[in-house]
Amino acid sequence: MKLQCDVEVVNRMLPSFGMKSRGKGVRAVVSIGKHLDKSSQRSNIYMMICTAKDRTGSKYKLRDNIEKFFTWFVEEGKATVRLKEPAVDVCLSKADANSLKNFLSAARLADRGSDTSSLPLSTLTPVRARDVEQPKKKLSVMSKKDYPLTSNFPYSLEQLQVSYCKLSRVDMRMLSLKALRRLDLSNNHIKKLPATIGDLGCLSELILHNNHLEAFSEALCLSTLQQTLQVLDLSQNRLQSLPSRFCQLRELMNLKLDDNKLAGLPLQIGRLSKLRFLSAAHNQLTVLPADFFKLSLENLDLFGNPFVQPNPLDHTMQLAFPLPLQEIASRAVADLRIPYGPHLIPAHLCGELEAAKMCECRRICVSFHIKTAVSMNLHQVSHTVVLVDDMGGTDAPVQQHFCSLSCYSEFLDGCLQRGLR
Repeated sequence: MKLQCDVEVVNRMLPSFGMKSRGKGVRAVVSIGKHLDKSSQRSNIYMMICTAKDRTGSKYKLRDNIEKFFTWFVEEGKATVRLKEPAVDVCLSKADANSLKNFLSAARLADRGSDTSSLPLSTLTPVRARDVEQPKKKLSVMSKKDYPLTSNFPYSLEQLQVSYCKLSRVDMRMLSLKALRRLDLSNNHIKKLPATIGDLGCLSELILHNNHLEAFSEALCLSTLQQTLQVLDLSQNRLQSLPSRFCQLRELMNLKLDDNKLAGLPLQIGRLSKLRFLSAAHNQLTVLPADFFKLSLENLDLFGNPFVQPNPLDHTMQLAFPLPLQEIASRAVADLRIPYGPHLIPAHLCGELEAAKMCECRRICVSFHIKTAVSMNLHQVSHTVVLVDDMGGTDAPVQQHFCSLSCYSEFLDGCLQRGLR
């Protein structure tokens, strides 16, 4: 029975000498096994602790020698074994919870003097240096010849970069790294992302620059990434659109979409209230979604998109007279903020309500509206703006929706009056 974890051995007599323990564990391998007492020539069960400074290990007898187990935080990989002789507390931390539970069970059996044949004993021998190294938190693989084929990635990794390795898919071994905070798979040949990336519960940065991605999965937008993902780099891929639920990633602060084939940005982009850096240069954007007005950015780059020159008279009309009952009901639900969900109404109606548009009169329109485009100076939504074109402009067209003919007429009258002035 062996356990890799951090260990601190605290002498309980220290306070009587006016001394304190360091309060910090070191990486160790803790083993339970048989050892021959030279004095009595009898084998007993011992716990041996090996560290980088003491690879031969310190041994502690277990039978009838454990005063108490402290296991309040065992689910967090922490526990303490209090020994009678010597008067020390063996504090274990940063252990795998299941492995720790098995280790403590074996220690209890050894303390009670149970039949040793039922114990998963280890040979008490010195450990290798690599067994007691501090957990590796950062790893970079920058060429295909360095890519680990026969060994796993260190379980403790918090930052992993695998670039220029010609990966055509995400290695599933990476998806078992539960402590991973930053995953950089830039400059590969990845075409599709597995939905299980969303199971990385600590992931805050996902870098996928210069790959062959053609889509971003809606499943990822509905995963735990909603609560963790802050930086997302999808630049230099082959994306033509983003899923309707993309704006569920509400923790996003930095979003890079440059050099794709995007014909539009997500309609509900205004829901990304924490977004501060947005770049979508060199795409196929002709107009920005109406929700763009709601953003509050520090830096914005939309250079190199074929934006159209907006003309308020150019419009798309999708109205019916009178409005269908479903549209009237949907507008009422949206205007009055009545709670809804797929457990109350059909899922397709939920999708339509989530994509509802706001008229200039501040009322909601869902499937029936008039759509046109207006010019907006991008400094309205961002402190710093990269020029939109080679002419030095910082204006871009933004979609505008109207719930009725009267609202659209009032808008045109306003445009005409501003033109006359």
